[in-house]
Amino acid sequence: MTEAMIATILSGLVLGSLYAMMASGLSVVWTTLGVFNFAHGALMTLGAYVAWTISEYLGLGLAAGMVAGTLAAALAGIVIERLLVRPFYTNRNMLLITVMTTLAAMIIIEKGTQVIWGPRLKQLPRIADGELFIFGSAISVHEALIVLIAPVTLIALWAFTARTLTGRSLRAAGQNQTAAALIGIHVPHAYGLAYALSAGLAGFTGVLLGSIRFLTPTLGSEPLVKAMTVVILGGLGSLGATAGAAFVIGFLEAFLVLTVGLYWTPSLLFLTMIVVLIFRPNGLFGGRS
Repeated sequence: MTEAMIATILSGLVLGSLYAMMASGLSVVWTTLGVFNFAHGALMTLGAYVAWTISEYLGLGLAAGMVAGTLAAALAGIVIERLLVRPFYTNRNMLLITVMTTLAAMIIIEKGTQVIWGPRLKQLPRIADGELFIFGSAISVHEALIVLIAPVTLIALWAFTARTLTGRSLRAAGQNQTAAALIGIHVPHAYGLAYALSAGLAGFTGVLLGSIRFLTPTLGSEPLVKAMTVVILGGLGSLGATAGAAFVIGFLEAFLVLTVGLYWTPSLLFLTMIVVLIFRPNGLFGGRS
């Protein structure tokens, strides 16, 4: 196996891990409320900037910054759900309205970060310095840790939604709002929790991403598009399908960068998604209609 191919595999693992964590938050909101949160990428940006403020500006370290960034994004998610989504639960055009309101939230957060932190580039410290060499190809220790953190995060999310009473209440509210209310589940609270959980995951992922890329007010824009691609390609409504599609996209992107270059890769990724959805409208891992 050539060194270039090993490097491509390692890159695909890192990209797939990041995409899986990005998309898992979108998947939580979709399976619970049946809507896309277009502010998801902006919440990643917010989490990264708050983490930078705590870890670098105040000098309290990355661990404190990571906790603060995750909690700040989760709090912002609760505010978005309460002010911009909950008033429209009973509206028959809820899906269209929430597209507009969450897009508005995205713009507000992006412009707000630019006003508060300014346009100058910033970067978070890495979890750990140094490099690992695997069959002659180098990968940073930080990226290797991301590959380990992602499955742990996804397993914890699955365990919460599948094995705990609170998590099962989220799934029940997503499957049938009326029946969930009849058995005693407070549906609005379940929806608020789903947004908080999703936003917290976005903030946590933003901190990891901010240690690799420079922080800008539009840091989350491209990851949002990739996360939406992953959720749609994997099949809406399944955390496992989302994780599987994330690694498919990650490896495909790494391979396309190696073979056709960075310029054409985004277009070919979208073309691949379109072709897949023509033959499998429910996604790669979704059930047949």
